[in-house]
Amino acid sequence: MKLVKGTDKLQEKNQNISDQEAEEAIEILIRWIGEDPEREGLKSTPKRVVRAYKEYFQGYKEDPAKHLTKTFTEIEDYDDMIIEKDISIRSHCEHHMAPIIGVAHIAYIPSKKVVGLSKLARVVEAFSKRLQTQERLTMQIAKTIMHVLQPRGVAVTIDAMHQCMTSRGIKKEKTTTVTNYFLGAFKEDLSFQNRYLRYINKN
Repeated sequence: MKLVKGTDKLQEKNQNISDQEAEEAIEILIRWIGEDPEREGLKSTPKRVVRAYKEYFQGYKEDPAKHLTKTFTEIEDYDDMIIEKDISIRSHCEHHMAPIIGVAHIAYIPSKKVVGLSKLARVVEAFSKRLQTQERLTMQIAKTIMHVLQPRGVAVTIDAMHQCMTSRGIKKEKTTTVTNYFLGAFKEDLSFQNRYLRYINKN
């Protein structure tokens, strides 16, 4: 189940680009900024950058929904929210390819099944390791959990610092951005939403 349309075809097309071609592109950028790619300290930089990019953007090779397929049904009628706080996020904005660093909070109200807590973090990781906007990232996480687990409700909050704003442009170093996305009971019942917001804001 792919929630991002067209990714298979795009990945197949992009697989025709070799590591060497990517390294040559990095070398061009090094020359463009006014440096010498043959200088001792920079000779291996294109290879290092390509290896780093493979790690930064490995989410394109993952289907986040697969992390939620193994579930547990022996929950003894548990029907209240499950919250996982402070899941670290390291992503890159699609406008400047600058880092986005922050945390995600996730809650869901199970219907008949639950998922291992590490799997929620893996969904966050898979979507984060792509070029992103924070708004889309928040929605993708929530919609995937809702679609696969079919709980009574899902809530996702992301609080992150965008280095495209803190280290360039307006350069407001302490600014963070908060996004929320609610589905099901969290959207329809403010008592669930308010309890969730109180929990995630507790120190």
